[in-house]
Amino acid sequence: MSFRFLTVCCLLIFPLLTVTDVADAADAKTRILMLTQSKGYTHGSVKREKEQLSPSEIAMIQLGKQSGLFTVDCTQDAAADFTKENLQNYDIVMFYTTGMLPIKEEDMQYFLNDWLKQKGHGFIGFHSATDTYKSYEPYWDMIGGSFNGHPWTAGNTVTITVHNTDFPAMKPFGKEFQIKDEIYQYKNWQPEKVHVLMSLNMEKCNPKRPYQVPVAWAKDWGQGKVFVNNMGHNPSTWTNPAFQDSVIGAIKWIRGDAPAAVPVNPELSKQEDAKAAAAVKAAEKK
Repeated sequence: MSFRFLTVCCLLIFPLLTVTDVADAADAKTRILMLTQSKGYTHGSVKREKEQLSPSEIAMIQLGKQSGLFTVDCTQDAAADFTKENLQNYDIVMFYTTGMLPIKEEDMQYFLNDWLKQKGHGFIGFHSATDTYKSYEPYWDMIGGSFNGHPWTAGNTVTITVHNTDFPAMKPFGKEFQIKDEIYQYKNWQPEKVHVLMSLNMEKCNPKRPYQVPVAWAKDWGQGKVFVNNMGHNPSTWTNPAFQDSVIGAIKWIRGDAPAAVPVNPELSKQEDAKAAAAVKAAEKK
């Protein structure tokens, strides 16, 4: 079920429907399905209050309107809306989710293998997208890794190093930046299958383990494209101009407006592991 909204003023008064359709820009070429269902912890950025959309959903709708590049349908009902039939309506799927979602096996297999890998669509995962389907290997093989704790909590200000400042979604951040947000560490991490875009600067953050902590990465998935950004826990991140520009950059990359190669770079992860180990050793001596 969907409902068509035609004016910007509706942004703050959306009723909750199975899918919220805001496609008033008829000339937009990219159609995004944003799934924000939680089968575990519900983050404030995806929590709907008083029958209004969540901060992340509102931000994405506004970005689509302001950029004119895309429209967004927001749903928290995967069983109804994440189906083989409904995926035909979209170019990009965006997850800000947790847990084992109620998606049928055949629909998930179609998404991973046909829709994404063979048909060349796009996937964008924010924050707890890696805290989703942690025991389902086909999913974490696609996304690149799975949640394994967050020593850097939502109240911490962290320093992040950007490894590829030419990538469209990284240009807004420069070579290094600070942000207050919750940062994950990972298991099932596959540096040999991804292009790491940015990591925690372990010399400037409180190191917890002697390993790299990637924050964003991208990969080709067959003919499809995958972009993952760990940031987005705090609602304030969704109003951060650099973060918003990064989202636009990721969408442009998937659209083909801003082409960029994403060769795997496991050697970078080895270098970052060494830096992290040195930072941990230095911290132990203090």
